[in-house]
Amino acid sequence: MKLKTTEVLRRLGDLEREIECIKRDLLHVVEQPRRKSSLFGCVRGGDVTEEEVEEAKKGLFRELEDI
Repeated sequence: MKLKTTEVLRRLGDLEREIECIKRDLLHVVEQPRRKSSLFGCVRGGDVTEEEVEEAKKGLFRELEDI
């Protein structure tokens, strides 16, 4: 079976692209999962008051009127 040069070059290009895709996929799989952050030590000593909880909620969640 005799192949033309252009056909061989096209097939080589296809193979190169496929190898690059496989490398990219492999790099995403191999990446180490990041360590989950901990809230330990983020809150000052003592009990958390209800006011502090409400203040934190306001900081995290916007009011409906803001949307």
